[in-house]
Amino acid sequence: MRKAVPIYLLLLVFVLGINANATQRKKRVAIMDFDYATVHSAVASMFGSDVDVGKGIADLLVKNLVKDGTYSVIERKSLDKILAEQNFSTSDRANPASAAKIGKLLGVDAIIVGSITQFGGENKNTKVGGGGGGWGGFGLGGVGHSKSKAIVNVDARIVNIDTGEIEAVAEGHGESSRSSTSLLGGGGNWHGWGGGNVDFGSSGFQETIIGEAVKQAVDQMSAEVVQGNAKVGVRTIQVEGLVAFVQPDKVVLNVGGKAGLKVGDQLKIERVSQEIKDPATGKVIRRMSSQIGMVQVTDLDDQSAEAKIVTGNGFKVGDVARTATQ
Repeated sequence: MRKAVPIYLLLLVFVLGINANATQRKKRVAIMDFDYATVHSAVASMFGSDVDVGKGIADLLVKNLVKDGTYSVIERKSLDKILAEQNFSTSDRANPASAAKIGKLLGVDAIIVGSITQFGGENKNTKVGGGGGGWGGFGLGGVGHSKSKAIVNVDARIVNIDTGEIEAVAEGHGESSRSSTSLLGGGGNWHGWGGGNVDFGSSGFQETIIGEAVKQAVDQMSAEVVQGNAKVGVRTIQVEGLVAFVQPDKVVLNVGGKAGLKVGDQLKIERVSQEIKDPATGKVIRRMSSQIGMVQVTDLDDQSAEAKIVTGNGFKVGDVARTATQ
């Protein structure tokens, strides 16, 4: 006869399971601006000038993923800094290989690239707008229609930054139609755009026909990106370098973003006390060391990192720095 499992053991297993899940960090992702080359002419026709709708779509996706909380999303300024340093071209937005390189520099688990495959009305020959960028009412100088229909299609790909392979895909489709207005009609509080960008998250834009279609498409795509979380692996990067410079409250390390470090990483600082050599070859086979403190990265470039001292003192040039947290 099988004995019943004591209730305290079941509770222990339950608590351990909760703690195990709690300690598993969220998967980190970065989101590239979407490629919109396919719909470039339609966008220029609609807004009267070139508007980076790819950035608008990416910003909405970031907002949705941050709100959902499944992923940890890299800040926009960190991504922009790396893109500027790498002279990244807008033509590479949808290129998995180029995006993977950026992802490695950011130290993320995966990077998301995407494309806008449809953005506008069903009839491509229909005039939907004139010039200008200060529209604040009915139609941007456009011709009114008896009925206008906006259609938006987007797709995203979650890219493995080590292999450049696509781990998961997501798609979104949105439609909206309304009588007696243009594709930009309906957003009475929307007052245009500036600098080639449209704030897709503004309530005014989302009240337009095209804005409603954009929101539907991005919401659907966002849900599928969240579902793809299970296919994304957590990268474990062990970084080892040396202390190159010491000040009372900080150190400079001889490793940086290219090695996989990112701002916020903590590293153990160790001092080698003895080297063990192979008696046959004379090669060092082990270094005996002891930890003397901890530092946290506050700034970095490709080749070096600046880190504040968290614990310990008496650091010296040549001390070993090893990744402590991921």
